[in-house]
Amino acid sequence: MSSLTFLNHLKLSNNNLTGKIPLSTQLQSLNASSFVGNKLCGPPLTVNCTTNGVKPYNENRRSKETSGPKVDWFYVSMAFDFVVGFWSVCGPLLLNKQWRIMYFQFLDHMGYKLKGVVPFSLPP
Repeated sequence: MSSLTFLNHLKLSNNNLTGKIPLSTQLQSLNASSFVGNKLCGPPLTVNCTTNGVKPYNENRRSKETSGPKVDWFYVSMAFDFVVGFWSVCGPLLLNKQWRIMYFQFLDHMGYKLKGVVPFSLPP
């Protein structure tokens, strides 16, 4: 955002933003009223970052209650369900030759029935 060169007006008031305003020619040319209601510091504001205890946002900062990356259990359960479903169908077919033969005969029979019911015609 600090590299933008076409900003005339920008209002970031009351957005609960914290940290230091990035140094650039565009952001320093804005009025201080554009940043009211936030915990920001640095030019164009009169608040100095070292005197009020406001620290810049650190992306790698971790809270005490989380010791590692957050796991999205929805995707973990979706992957687990896929593996269980896949092996529930394919496992018995791989292990039992008679079931495998009957399954593929059933699929062939259903294919022949569908060919008789569904008309397949190619466009001219």
